Amino acid sequence: MATQLLQFSPCRLQAASLTRRHFLHSSTSKPPAANLHLLPLRPSLRSKSMSTATTPEMADSDPAKNAGGGGDEEVIVQYVVLRRDLIDTWPMGSVVTQGCHAAVAAIWSNRDDAETVRYCGPENIDSMHKVTLEVKGETQMLNLAEKLKVGGIAFKLWIEQPENIPTCIATKPYPKSQVASFFKKLKLCK
Repeated sequence: MATQLLQFSPCRLQAASLTRRHFLHSSTSKPPAANLHLLPLRPSLRSKSMSTATTPEMADSDPAKNAGGGGDEEVIVQYVVLRRDLIDTWPMGSVVTQGCHAAVAAIWSNRDDAETVRYCGPENIDSMHKVTLEVKGETQMLNLAEKLKVGGIAFKLWIEQPENIPTCIATKPYPKSQVASFFKKLKLCK
């Protein structure tokens, strides 16, 4: 029987029966580490990396190309743009929810599009790329929506009802080079 080599990753450790008593000078014969069990990584996570951009330069850099794929295909990315004024005044969960609504609506509205199908396909489902940016307020959000519309970019402007407040823009998934220029002046949402 062949032995399977497990990749060690701290985020894949599971505490089986680790309790508070293990950390309080317990009289148990087993040290706390003896109660930890390694879980195998899912095959899709062994070969694919998830990129996380922390600066606008990293969000636009070439290392994102070919991430999650083996060919010469460019990375497909979905842009999500939130309003800073709402981030500062609404509960964080509410703002995140607005982004989720817009992202799902943009994908669902374009579910038959080739890039959307590839973005949501089984080979990419664990390594989707999103870039979350911010604008100052409603005026900038509406200006961006107009620029995207004129540029022929498919997007969803989420308008919270019944208040009728434009809260978020999400594009459909696009090859990064096709849409990055529309967002280059915006800040990453932090």
